[in-house]
Amino acid sequence: MIDILHVATSFTPPELLSETTRTLARRGLSGEFGAAMIDADPALRDLLPGAGISEERRYALAVRLIAETVPLRILKDELLVGAATYREAAMHLTPILGDHSTSHLTPGFDRLLQQGYRGLRAEIEARLARGDLDAKGTDLLESMLICIDAASHWHARYVDALETRIAASSGARRDHYAGVLAALRNVPEAPPTTFREAVQALWFAYAFQRLVGNWPGIGRIDLMLGPFLERDLAQGRITIDTARELLAHFWIKGTEWIGSREWDTGDAQHYQNIVLSGVDGEGNDVTNAVTYLVLDIVAELHISDFPVAIRVGQTTSPNLWRRIAEVQRLGGGIVSIYNEDRVVPTLVEFGIPLHDARGFANDGCWEVLVPGKTAFAYYPFDLLQVLQTTLGLDDHDRPAPNDADFEALFARFTADLAARLDDIQAQIDGYRVSGPPATCISMLIEGCIERGRGYNDRGPIYTFMAPHAGGMADVANSLYAIQQLVYAEQRFQLADFITILRADWEGHEPLRQEVRNALPAFGNDDDGADAMLTRVFNTYTALVARDAYRAGVHRPAGISTFGREIEWRPYRKATAHGFRQGDILANNFSPTPGTDLLGPTAVIKSQCKVDFSRLPNGATLELKLHPTAVKDDEGLDALVSLLQVFCRLGGWYLSVDVVDSATLVDAQCHPERHPNLAVRVSGWCARFSTLSKEWQDMIIQRTQQMMGR
Repeated sequence: MIDILHVATSFTPPELLSETTRTLARRGLSGEFGAAMIDADPALRDLLPGAGISEERRYALAVRLIAETVPLRILKDELLVGAATYREAAMHLTPILGDHSTSHLTPGFDRLLQQGYRGLRAEIEARLARGDLDAKGTDLLESMLICIDAASHWHARYVDALETRIAASSGARRDHYAGVLAALRNVPEAPPTTFREAVQALWFAYAFQRLVGNWPGIGRIDLMLGPFLERDLAQGRITIDTARELLAHFWIKGTEWIGSREWDTGDAQHYQNIVLSGVDGEGNDVTNAVTYLVLDIVAELHISDFPVAIRVGQTTSPNLWRRIAEVQRLGGGIVSIYNEDRVVPTLVEFGIPLHDARGFANDGCWEVLVPGKTAFAYYPFDLLQVLQTTLGLDDHDRPAPNDADFEALFARFTADLAARLDDIQAQIDGYRVSGPPATCISMLIEGCIERGRGYNDRGPIYTFMAPHAGGMADVANSLYAIQQLVYAEQRFQLADFITILRADWEGHEPLRQEVRNALPAFGNDDDGADAMLTRVFNTYTALVARDAYRAGVHRPAGISTFGREIEWRPYRKATAHGFRQGDILANNFSPTPGTDLLGPTAVIKSQCKVDFSRLPNGATLELKLHPTAVKDDEGLDALVSLLQVFCRLGGWYLSVDVVDSATLVDAQCHPERHPNLAVRVSGWCARFSTLSKEWQDMIIQRTQQMMGR
């Protein structure tokens, strides 16, 4: 029988959790709870007013109706309650309304833990009482109060259900339900006073956002929960083992949508990211017992639904470095790292005050933002298609360009890129996210209450709309190949080489193989290839920086694909660095698959030659390591060194996935053997068996790296 908790790696972590908890985790990972979700009754929509009220008010009334009608779920062994059981929510839709919901953000759950719904309600009422809001602002805040009342109603339903179970139970079962109720009764209406209350309050507030279809990140969970645990431990109210069990049940709750629907990008993609460690607003290291308990749970349960990003830097202890590596080598790509010594100064230089910059989290993938204060969206585009336009690859009816020198070619590429970015920036000027109001989100984002404007209406302290370029490595490698073959070696006229590309390399296979195998490429610590990448990077970031803040919107440059190398395939032509039309190319800011041949250290050195202070929204590097590279203490030490080198050289964000490509191929052919094989897709994790074949192929084709000893 396959152990669903341990199928991704040959390394077996110690079992610290109870068998009851481990059994509950197996049930969640099997998809049992997701399969039990139901669609909201379509007739409920008819209960909403059709006219005469604002969209904001109609949304709030729908939220109330959701809270009143959604089925409750209480499992007999769970330590936390609160479940979003309408299937539409797992489909990124608002139940009953059926409209697209909100994601790519981290709300202010920390503020909610500090003041509870009671304090939030008082804040809204005080703002209304000041009387200087326009009609739109008044309507927004009154709609927020309806949403808070809905949350309280949902809470009361759970309290009643638990009281009913207590009355019908006896002995240990009665005591169990009584303990669950005691932790829930006062929160999140009031601020929590104990660690157990804090864990329940955070989950219930988070689950309410999921209930209405939103997909937020959670943020800095150890910063929020650590002080509660430290106080309880000091006063003898809890043991570390009990605390671990509680947090494990939080992680298990995150599996409740598994199996609820099928997406090409995997069923763990709900953007519910966790951030650990790093410094607080005053510069103090926040690492605490919760930090290590989370890593214990990830190691043992291998639940990938909460991707974990750990902020590392000068304050990171040797113990934490080693623990990160120990969990990473278990596979799944669940744990990644931010280099906060690079991220924080870059945000400050971009104009974010130091206190807020130190508090950074992410949007649910890895793009950085100020949690609880930021409305975030990004504008992805394919840099490779810009180069295709420059080379005339997308218009065979016009003569191929034939620039006399490389500088003339690069100048035309720069002009085409500038025109593309001008168009993007013009669209951002009128930026509003389409879809319904985000009232439940707005009440947890600082600025919205005071300004009387919602999340999508410039209410937050910061509105980020980040241009994101994809295909950076492919563009640099293509330009380098042209520079070498056409201008340095003068083997072709540019027009002749473009004719070869227009024919998709047909009839020129020896040349294509030469380009693929003999020419240096980004990712091998080759100064020539990396210099071209740096030049493209600097050109892109300089063009974006012209409009870093405009029309009330911060516009930080980023680099990503987030799997769009699949989406872009039909529009990408043959590349000058030897790839045919339809090939899967580079993801995010990683090398083109199969071109990075000299190991992970060379990849890191190549990427870190760019100045990440020019890229305020960041970029990610994904590395896929073979398990034998980290199989013993020597391998573990090598992995720690690799992480530290990445930070020392100025990298931004690093994801390490330890998995054998042969295992992935076997999982593609025999998914039943690998039901919980987790992989890092891009900004999220997914169970490999839930990916489409096209996405699986993309993961398999990433370069398998070994580390020199």
